[in-house]
Amino acid sequence: MMSEGSSFMKGMILGGIFCLVMSFFETFNSGTHSEGHEHLHHHLKPVSKDELQKLSESQMSDWTLQVRVYCLIMVTPKLLVHWATANDTWSKHCDKSVFYTSESSKVLEAIDLQEQDEWARLRKAIKHAYENAGDLRWFFVARPTTYAIIENLKYLVLDKDPSQPFYIGHTEKSGELDYVEYDSGVVLSYEAMRRLIGMFKDEDRCPERGHALWKTPEEKQLATCLKYSGVFAENGEDAQGKGLFNKKSVSSLISDSMGQNPADAVEACCSDMAITFAGMSPSQMQVLMYGVYRLRPYGHDFHDSLTFLPPKDSDND
Repeated sequence: MMSEGSSFMKGMILGGIFCLVMSFFETFNSGTHSEGHEHLHHHLKPVSKDELQKLSESQMSDWTLQVRVYCLIMVTPKLLVHWATANDTWSKHCDKSVFYTSESSKVLEAIDLQEQDEWARLRKAIKHAYENAGDLRWFFVARPTTYAIIENLKYLVLDKDPSQPFYIGHTEKSGELDYVEYDSGVVLSYEAMRRLIGMFKDEDRCPERGHALWKTPEEKQLATCLKYSGVFAENGEDAQGKGLFNKKSVSSLISDSMGQNPADAVEACCSDMAITFAGMSPSQMQVLMYGVYRLRPYGHDFHDSLTFLPPKDSDND
């Protein structure tokens, strides 16, 4: 016959399992419903070359001047070398780049948010960027291990209206929640940011501190808050349907492609208009910077219809 002590312990264990299960469903369901919004998953592509050729030179000039990007780069002192490399390479091509850190560094300039929790820190960074954006209407959120080609990002959103809600990147699915994978970068329009800031005030649907027994990744918390705001994840793709936001490094993607498509490894690997590569080492970033911005075949003209000028007083490549 089971003793009272063992019955009590069995009850405690079963109760704990029940709580864990309920907590899981609470986390899973948090992003599965938005009030009054129906949305089909979109595959977002840039304007076609044919459409560009229909524009006058003045129209194209106006477009290129209007597309300006505020880069939010989330850093920690643990990633000091990545931080320094991002600061010295691709971030110079942003119209405004701001590094947000969990704690200050004597070596590099950043906004010290004095916050260790990643989701709470991201919320503070988004709020600061929104309030200090000036006339910039596109926002790009990245980790310091991400490498971004900002000109290709500008090309993707060239004909998109930032007064409409856009939430773009490499989409993944968790249950019924579509979210943009954080490591490959997140693009938000001004309207998406405005709605998100408003949703931050709703602690029931968009809490700063999670209620579940385990931590939900910030990329899913962001997607949940945006979904409640009527903003939905969209996958950035080129005209051939290839992803523009990559959650792996260039070397990993090429290695994978060589194993799967040895006869056509480069073509099968990546888009010619790729925007991001994730999981990059500092040395890989420097090499990619050289390949993207400095190496040129003499006498070869790429015949691009548009030119994205660097920010004023920038020392970019």
